[in-house]
Amino acid sequence: MTCNVGKIDRVIRGIVGAAVIAWGVMNGNIIADVVGGIVLFTAIIGWCPPYALLGINTGCKTKND
Repeated sequence: MTCNVGKIDRVIRGIVGAAVIAWGVMNGNIIADVVGGIVLFTAIIGWCPPYALLGINTGCKTKND
């Protein structure tokens, strides 16, 4: 796994993921919690599987750059 999620993308994913989790907890919606958790997890690790499949890189710096 190489990093394919840039800094701004990670911040946005972190905020959105946390908000979706909070909404899911407040409303008892387990699906929202799972989706928010996945979004938050991709923000933390800096890798997104759909981005990898589509060849998208939003500006992540690698050690070889």
